[in-house]
This record gives sequence, C-alpha cells and structure tokens, in this order.
Amino acid sequence: MKYIVSIALCVLFHFTSIAQYPMGGRGGGARQGDKMNIGHFYGKFVDSKTNKPIDGVAIQLISNVFDSATKTKKEVPIRTFIASANGEFSFDGLSIMSTYKLTASAIGYKPYNKSLKFNMKPSKGGNGDGMADNVDVDLGNIKLEQDPSDLGNVTVVATKQAFEMGVDRKIYNVDKNIVSTGQTATEVMKQIPSVSVDADGNVELRNAAPQIFIDGRPTTLTLDQIPADIIDRVEIITNPSAKYDASGGTAGIINIVLKKNKRTGYNGGIRAGVDSRGKINLGGDINYRENKINFFASANFNQRKSIGSTYNNTDLFGNKAMNVLSNSENTNPGYFAFIRGGLDYFINNRNTLSLAANFNRGNFEGESLQTIDTTSTTINSIAKRNTNNVFNFRNFGGQLSYKHNFVQNGHSLSADINYNSSKNDNNTDINSLIYDKNGNQKYPAYQQRGNGEGYNKFFTIQTDYENKLTDNTKFEAGLRAAIRDFRTDNLQYINDNMSGAGFVISPNSSSRYKFNDQVYAAYSTYSFKYNKFNVQLGLRVESSNYIGTLYTLSGVDSATFKINYPLSLFPSAFITYKLSDKEDMQLNYSRRINRPGFFNLLPTYDFTDPQNPSVGNPNLKPEFTNSFELSYNNNYKRGANFLATAYFKQSTDLITRYIYKDIDRNTQQGHVATDSLFYTSYINANTSYTFGLELTNKIGVTPWWDLTLNLNLYNSKINANIPDQKVDNSIITWYAKMNNNFKLGKGISIQFSGDARSKNLIPQGGGWGRMWGGNQTLAQGYTLPRLFDMDLAVKKDWNWKNGRTASLSFSMNNIFRISTKTYTESAFFVQNIERLMNPQVLRINFSYRFGKFDVSLFKRKNTKADQGGEGNNMGGDMGGM
Repeated sequence: MKYIVSIALCVLFHFTSIAQYPMGGRGGGARQGDKMNIGHFYGKFVDSKTNKPIDGVAIQLISNVFDSATKTKKEVPIRTFIASANGEFSFDGLSIMSTYKLTASAIGYKPYNKSLKFNMKPSKGGNGDGMADNVDVDLGNIKLEQDPSDLGNVTVVATKQAFEMGVDRKIYNVDKNIVSTGQTATEVMKQIPSVSVDADGNVELRNAAPQIFIDGRPTTLTLDQIPADIIDRVEIITNPSAKYDASGGTAGIINIVLKKNKRTGYNGGIRAGVDSRGKINLGGDINYRENKINFFASANFNQRKSIGSTYNNTDLFGNKAMNVLSNSENTNPGYFAFIRGGLDYFINNRNTLSLAANFNRGNFEGESLQTIDTTSTTINSIAKRNTNNVFNFRNFGGQLSYKHNFVQNGHSLSADINYNSSKNDNNTDINSLIYDKNGNQKYPAYQQRGNGEGYNKFFTIQTDYENKLTDNTKFEAGLRAAIRDFRTDNLQYINDNMSGAGFVISPNSSSRYKFNDQVYAAYSTYSFKYNKFNVQLGLRVESSNYIGTLYTLSGVDSATFKINYPLSLFPSAFITYKLSDKEDMQLNYSRRINRPGFFNLLPTYDFTDPQNPSVGNPNLKPEFTNSFELSYNNNYKRGANFLATAYFKQSTDLITRYIYKDIDRNTQQGHVATDSLFYTSYINANTSYTFGLELTNKIGVTPWWDLTLNLNLYNSKINANIPDQKVDNSIITWYAKMNNNFKLGKGISIQFSGDARSKNLIPQGGGWGRMWGGNQTLAQGYTLPRLFDMDLAVKKDWNWKNGRTASLSFSMNNIFRISTKTYTESAFFVQNIERLMNPQVLRINFSYRFGKFDVSLFKRKNTKADQGGEGNNMGGDMGGM
C-alpha cells in the first residue's frame, strides 16, 4: 500500500516514545509544569513543484531529554503523527523552554529535517506583549522535494529479512520462499540451514531428530500434511533453555509459525498451481480486523503424486550364503485438504482472548512393483511382488488462549489449552509370485493382507508468567501438563493358496495396542544484565508416567505394563557477552531427555514391509543428553551476518536401532516356521558423543544477489553392546547448504538452493518414524556421500495500488536427479540401498493478494493488546513449554 512505509515508521516512533515515557508524558519541558506546556507547532506539507498537499507524511518531533543513567542529554522522539489528506499536522502542549527537531518522510520524497524552538525573547519595548504570539508557531507550507530514485506511486510492501538472529534461536522467514510454493512443510525444511531431510521426509537437525512444534505447541500433524503456503517462518532452537519442553534428546526444536495477521482492515489472497504430473494445488486466505475483533481463515487443497525407486543389494553370510537383488518402483498418488480459522477478541487494552482451530484430512493410494532376484549355491529364483496400499487420515486441532498485560511494561500472564487429535486407517494387499531361473512359476501365489487403524490424541495445558522487575532483570515461570493417548490395531492375514483356507489371520504379526503418556512440568528462569554481560539461569522439573496395554485379537485386555519415570531436573544457563555494537559471544548449557516413543516400545511384530519387519522393546530406558554451545555472532555490515557455533553433546542410554536374526514369525497358525528373517529393533547404546562446528554466513554479494551459506562439520561416536556383536562407530562428517536469491529488476527474482553431505552415521535421536516425528540411529549403518542436490525457482511479481499484488512462479526440485545411498553391515549380512524420490518435478504457481488497511489506526495510540505484532503463540521467547 501507498502508506505502508510511513505506517511502519510511525509505529516505530510511537513505541520508542512509549519506552521513554511509560506514564504518557509528552517529553521535553512537559515535566517542568503545566504552565510551561503551552507551545504549539503546526503547518502543512506540500509538493515543492505543484504546491499540492501531500497525504500520509510520517512526522516525528524530537526533543533533548536528560538521561539519569548517563547524566547527559540525548535526543528522544516525543511525538509521532501521520499528516491528513490535506497535508496538515499539529503538535500542541509543548514545553516552550525546550529545543526540538522536526523530521518527516513520505513515499516518493526526500527526507526532511529542521531544528525548531520557541522564541521567548520580549519584543521591542520590553513589555512582553508579543510573547503570546511566539508560543503559537505556524511553520507554513513545508515543501518536500520529489526523490526520483523512490518508488513514487507504486505500492510498497515491507520485506522481512530472510534470516534473523534471536537470543536463543535462528529465525528463517519463509513466506516468500519460491522453491517450496505449492508444496508442503517437508520441502520448506529443505531450504533451512542446519536442517536436512531424507528420502522419507524425516527431518534432521545437526544429524539428530528434533521435536516439531506448530505455533509453539506440540502437534499430531506430520510435515507432509502442512501446506507450505500457510507457513510464515521457521524457528530453529538448537539448545532449548529450561523454559522449553525437555523432551527431544540430542536434538533441539523446530517451531513452524503459521501466518496470522492483525492489521486493521481486511486482506486476503487466492492461489493455484499445477505440477508436471498433472496434480493441482489450490488455496485461499482472508483476514479481517475491526475494533476489538480480528478474524482469520485459510483453506488449502493439495494433490500429490509421489514416484520413487529403490535398489537393494544384500549379501547374506552363514551356512546358506546368498545374494539378494531387489528393485522396486513406487507410485503414491493422493490428496490432502487443510482448513484453519480463528479469532482474537481484544477485551480491552490489556486483555486478549484467542481461539483457533484447524482440520485436515487426506487419502493416498500407493502401488509398489518389486522384483527380488535370489542367488545361492542351491537357490536361483525371482520373486515378483505387487503391493497396494490405501491410507486415510483425519486431524483436528484447537487452541484457546488468554493473555493479560499488567500496567508495568514487560509484566504479563498467559494461559492456553491445546487439543490435537488424529485418526488414520490403512489397508494393504501384497501378492507374491516366485519363478525359477527359466521363468516358470514355482508355487501358487502367496498373498498377505493388512488392516490397520488407530488414533493419536494430544492434550496440553499451560500457563506462563513474565515480570520485567527492572530495566536489567526479568523473572519468568510456568506450569505445563501434557497428556497423550494412542491406540493402534494392526491385523495381518495370510493366504498361501495351497491349504484352501483362504485368508487366515496371523496372530504372531497382528496386534491391538494402546498407550497413555503423561508429562508434568514446572520451570523458572531469571535473567539479568551486568555491564556487557547478559545472563539467563533456568531450572525445569519434569515427571512422567507411561501405561501400555496389549489387547488380544478379540479386543480383551491381555497384558499391561507401566513405567513411572522419576522426577528429573533440567538446568540451563545462557551467558552472553557483548564485544561491540555488532559482535557478541554466548556460552550456553542445557540438559534434556528423550523418552522411548510409541513404536520403540511396542512389543509386537510389524510385517507391513515383509522384507524389513520390525519389533519394539518395552524395556527401553530414556536417554539423557548434556548439551553445550559456544557461539560468536557478527553483524559485520548492513544486511550481513556471520554466526559460528561450536557444540558438544554427550548422551547416556542413546536409543538406537539394531538388526538381528530370528525365525520367520509371519506364518499361518498351525504351520512351523522353517525360514529366518532379519528384524529391526531398538536398544539403549552405552554412550554417544557428538561435537562439531557450524558456520552460517549471510551476505549481500551485490545489490541484486543475497547469498546464505551454511557448513556443519561434526564427529559422531556411538558405543553399543548389541546381541552377538559390539559396535564402536565414529566418523567425521560435513554437511553444507547454500541459498541464492537474485533480484533482476522489473519484479523478476530467482532462487537457487542446494545441499551436499559426506558419509555419516544414520541420524541420531528419538521419535517414532515418519508418522510420529523422526528416526533413530542405526548403530550398524551409514549414509554415503550425497552431492549437489539442487532446487531452482523463478518468480515474477506485480504490484498495484490499493494493496493488490500478484506473482507467477516456476520451480523444479532435485534438478540433477541425486539419489540417497545407505550402507549397513552386521555379523549376518552386508546391504547397500539406493533410493531416488520425486526428482525433476516442475511446478507452476500463481497467487493474487488484495487488501485494505485503516491508516487512521496509526494516528492514535496503540493499545497493549496490539503490541503483539503478528500475534503468534511463540512471541519473542516462545513462552514456556
């Protein structure tokens, strides 16, 4: 909009004024007594060439104020104003004994500055009769010169920096990210430094699986269920303080902040796109604020068609040594829809009540064609396997929150209730045919069928208190309760087409299971400043309980086990030293926990993938991690930032995956198992160490080229006693990312990003697989080097008057078709796997935005309820968790 820059300046000036005068004083001589506050400046801004009034001029009146801390006078803004449509302005109630500076700015004009004061000298004759006229000063028509380099009447939209540094986090504003337009949060994560995403969409933060939050709270949504177009920014917290949930083990927190607007007036947008596979994405959003109500809503519909291939080469050792080659082609088309809405009710200038909800549902129907070639001294066969899968999910989330601002600035109390619920069901059919080397079918078709369903319910309630005791001290505290309730039914059937019994349930691989997890926490932090030091000390206390119930296939309770984790303390410390106005250093420490997840503990066999069965371990213990970081930050030039962080993490009882050999338990009832299989399960490693150095540099190479580089160099070491072997893995690894943004003029921009990595241990960390938030270390495995995984996007923007904008973008991911390779070895086999997922998909997306804002809002004082800016749940400090 035409006035957006003026508005931003006025808001900035206004808050600066409030900070100096919390009681509403007008500054300058206002404190010398009401009799002296009779001064009045007024005037009118006009164009220097046409003499026509200028609308929307942002005006600031500055005065010299005595600073008791430094014992000197300094310039302080005491009044802000936006000129009316006729260009007029007025400042009254001013001290006649002070001196002032008047500054003004307007779109398309050069800045204006002028020193002012009231002439209180008596007129000639000495009777003082003329002094009354001197306190009412008409500045006349003030002429502003046009600035040819300015944008004139073109709509100006404020642009946020792509990368910002917070006290305890890195903030990446991704709302303008071109590459991920029309996709999901998974593709957004690929553009974030420090974060990597594997072929299955699992996210890693410094080679560990982090916690995923939405708007500062846990969620049952997965990354591939969140539309990229509704994400405003991503916050990376590598070493959370005591304010935050201690769960997460060796990893930190990735907080996804969704778009939400509180600007008075209305604004919205529509968008549409299509990819080279013929799949569409549609979306729209609307925001309306008037008086005490702010309403927002958005809806998205995304079609997806995932295509991938997998090559597997396995050499088995022992008495029946053999080689198994497997090739599979996978196609998984489907859709998901996402609806979100809510409102904020500004009860008064100190109390705000907010309500938000979202609903998400989707359906995916996958097909996999697999060929398995087995060769040994006695066996030479080819198996062809056809797998069809139908997966449905539904997700609901809601939040009710309240915030109260006390009279004192920085003093607040907030509380919120969050509820997330997801349900899913899946049906799988697997048909296998085995042929000899001449292509003759050896056995009747072997058929497997799986029917599963489950739910995941997550309830949290918490309250946070913040009190800025003095300018240099702050106290924070909070309480939190988190209750999770899970249920899964997994029924597996087999038809060997030989017994004539048809599909018969397999009791060894079928299960009905439920678990309930409760975590209760309290925290407090105390922050203070001393000279150039800024210190935050914190302590968190958590207690948790776990109850798991295994049902019989008929649904009757079969076995129950309960785990009460003892009360645990989680201290944290952050010490920041300011080297200069542009440089600072920080040393921080925290202790964290990673409790075993749902599928880690599930003591039943999962044969969803017959070649890679898995089983949980109910005897797992939680892992504890001590994390240290030493960081150096330098804003060495405007728009540039360099951040270096050395880190060390030490974990005990690290939850890790391992592979073992056992009999084939996926057999029909009454049959004797004659073959053996390799199972994946979980175990607590003895110790794990990770230390490294991460470098991030953002710089404007030229006025039209911004470059962000990220390098993470680290060493991971795991010691684990695994049945039949001892693992002692250690490896030095590097991971690099770059993001280029080019602005070519005339609204054309290009984004070119990519990553590369060396050989590394399969990632560490807790979580429960893709559906539940991460993966675990495979103590016996590595991922092999991967280079030049690049994404490219081009966008054209149009800006018009009245807040209307449009954009058209073209993007392609993995333009060089880079695959992911892993290597695994044990006492029983050596395995190499290569996977390629969704390369070179071209996407075209169009978006149109509109809006009308109430400029008059900025001509009057903002209330405390408005001071939340964009108004997300995280705020500046993310609140307690």
